[in-house]
Amino acid sequence: MTGLGCSDMIGHAFLAGLLGLHLPLAPAIAPEKCQPPRGSMQVGESWAQQRLDPRRVWSLSTGAGVSVAIIDSGVDLTHPQLRVAGKADLTRTGIRDCVGHGTAVAGIIGARHVKGVPFYGMAPEARLLVYKQTNAERDGDPDLLVRAIKSAADVGAKVINVSVSTSDQPALRQAVAYALAKDSLIVAAAGNIKKEDGTPIPDYPASYEGVLAVGAAGPNGRLSDFSNVKTPVAVLGPGQGVTSTWPGRSYFKDLRGTSYAAPYVAGVAALVRARFPSLDQAQVLKRIVTTADGVASGGKAGMVNPMLAVSAILPFEPANAPVVAPPPLSPLPAGVVTQAPPVDHDAIRLALLVAGLGMGLGLLVVVTRAVIPMGHRRGWRAGRDD
Repeated sequence: MTGLGCSDMIGHAFLAGLLGLHLPLAPAIAPEKCQPPRGSMQVGESWAQQRLDPRRVWSLSTGAGVSVAIIDSGVDLTHPQLRVAGKADLTRTGIRDCVGHGTAVAGIIGARHVKGVPFYGMAPEARLLVYKQTNAERDGDPDLLVRAIKSAADVGAKVINVSVSTSDQPALRQAVAYALAKDSLIVAAAGNIKKEDGTPIPDYPASYEGVLAVGAAGPNGRLSDFSNVKTPVAVLGPGQGVTSTWPGRSYFKDLRGTSYAAPYVAGVAALVRARFPSLDQAQVLKRIVTTADGVASGGKAGMVNPMLAVSAILPFEPANAPVVAPPPLSPLPAGVVTQAPPVDHDAIRLALLVAGLGMGLGLLVVVTRAVIPMGHRRGWRAGRDD
């Protein structure tokens, strides 16, 4: 690939993107086809969003300040819910997403919350760094994947989402080790069963030691039948019936695959890294895996649990790890609780006076009713002394 001989040039491309500039690294090549499937302008809340419910976590962490690298098929920069902090087109075909895959992954991780829109990302304040590595739905050039991983680590990405996969090769293994040594947590899709005979084979980089491999789960929380079981899965994410952002400022529903499960976990990783900045990538990985649903009761790979991942106090973490306190209760709005009225002493005295007068009048009536009949019988004459 001419014009992209080292990760330094890719790093310069990110710097240019941050400054709003465009560096002519190499002549652009138009993609053979750039027609992503048409999305919808209507969007609803999927089961995945309802189950993970990231809004509950935002009082503790929104992923603010954490850079998340997305190595995929590009992104729709015009989408109103996507804000990209840096971008690099390694394919030389333009950053535009001609597949839709990269835009969907970016939305799951960090789509901004917009009032009236029921879709939003896991970590809406994370800094999204987009590397376009392919014009296909998955895979792409392994050499570009290697360069993207190294560059992401060099520019300080704390989380690297890899929803593409390839075979085991020395350069990729070295790139993964390089990124882990720079404290980048790599979250990778475990892959889908894709051989014609249905026999799964391990996918990489998900199968490398130290990588957080993500399998797909359905609404029942169990591993999807298409999720690769040969890759050593550490945690599950929603991978069926998924909804996310899509090219054309639109949305797409019913997405399917481990490549969409991985960004859910990458978003949770951004939440954890923002909440616990003193934890390294290995400790963040362990926290996410340990707090997944069902793991504490002896299960293997459970569904990622965002709230527990950012709030649990774990005994194996270092003594200097921050103690997590529950979020403060929000004050009740004015008028919800009715205040007791002040004591009106004048009203009390008036009430006592009225009550006394009432009792006096009652007694007078009783006496009158007894005395008048007696007067009638005696003709109103005074009684005699015996």
